[in-house]
Amino acid sequence: MASQVSLRLLPSARCLFDEPIQVKVAGLRSRQVVTLKATATDERGEVFTSSATYRADRNGNIDVDRDPSLSGSYVGVEPMGLLWSMKANTLHKYFFKNKALNPHVVKFSVHEEEGRMLAEVTNERCLMGNGVSRVPVKDGSIRGVLFTPPGDGPFPAVLDLSTFISEKRACLLANKGFVVLALAVYNDKPNNVKEMHLDCFEEAVRFLQQQPKVGSKGVGVISRSKGGDIALSLAAFVPGIDAVVWINGSSANIGVPLYYKKSKILSPLLMDFSKVILLDTGAKIIKYAVNDPRIEENKDTVVPVEQANGQFLFVASEDDLNWDSKAYMDQMVERLRHHGKSNFETLFYPRAGHLLEPPYGPFCPSATHGLLSFQVQWGGEPSIHVAAELHLWNKIQEFLKTHLSCDTTIKPKL
Repeated sequence: MASQVSLRLLPSARCLFDEPIQVKVAGLRSRQVVTLKATATDERGEVFTSSATYRADRNGNIDVDRDPSLSGSYVGVEPMGLLWSMKANTLHKYFFKNKALNPHVVKFSVHEEEGRMLAEVTNERCLMGNGVSRVPVKDGSIRGVLFTPPGDGPFPAVLDLSTFISEKRACLLANKGFVVLALAVYNDKPNNVKEMHLDCFEEAVRFLQQQPKVGSKGVGVISRSKGGDIALSLAAFVPGIDAVVWINGSSANIGVPLYYKKSKILSPLLMDFSKVILLDTGAKIIKYAVNDPRIEENKDTVVPVEQANGQFLFVASEDDLNWDSKAYMDQMVERLRHHGKSNFETLFYPRAGHLLEPPYGPFCPSATHGLLSFQVQWGGEPSIHVAAELHLWNKIQEFLKTHLSCDTTIKPKL
């Protein structure tokens, strides 16, 4: 029986990380019930799995794009459900995939109700398309990774700010025709960082502008979480920032004082840890522990976004349990409007959580917080959250191409 069953991934078993695949099974008995499984191991050796029960049609076929899962890691028609619903056996695990040179490898398999495997196939989900270059950068105060598309360009330039160094989003953007420098907000242990200097990030902007394939006059910045207030500060204080994507960030400078040209420009917005909520799972909700940047006593922490000349894309999730990103977005919009400015777009995702990432990775509801070193709840309803990720990923590309001067699109080849 097993030799007659085929499991196929269309259009190919090898694709880019952010590309969908179609999972099809053929050769089953009419109306046979089977379990489809997906398994992947992250860069820290943690195994993530998902499973879903399907009933074949009268011809013995299953098409995950068409057919509903009856039970398992998700229910209903979810074409990419086997990928986004993968999770570890233990709680509070984030699927760590950072090394751009190595593909995200997922093993798909189909099993009888008794458990016997009938067929399997391996999906290689590449982060870098052919021709994209990856160059580690150690220049002055810059410690990052530069991704450049194939071809002569010219290409628009983007600074990708992550709280800690991450290559995934940056190299995926390079596949789309951007020169991208992945940079971390923290290169040292957070407890060792007592102040930050915007000059270091300005240095990265100038580095990007000097790259031979860059044709855009201004630079775009994409950011999430702590990277958000650094991105806003760059737009407000540093010339040459034409577009900022702010995803579930803060309107105020979080954590430590921010300096520029040897002067303090923003005081830190702090937290009251007595307001942290402990859940039965062991994770904590820290959203209500962050001091309110909208009150008078914290006005010196708020980034003066009205000083910026570039365009903003503000993105906020309703169920962000890290902090109140929707309130912060509303504060910035009100501030810009008060100064007669309309250089912004907003996106609001109901029932999505804090960790909005490029699409088709495993959904992460909770994990260890990199700055606080304890488990936190990120929020989000799985299927709603992953749909928001897909919508946002397309919107990011559209926004950056619209507001950066180069409009070159590259179709990467694998």
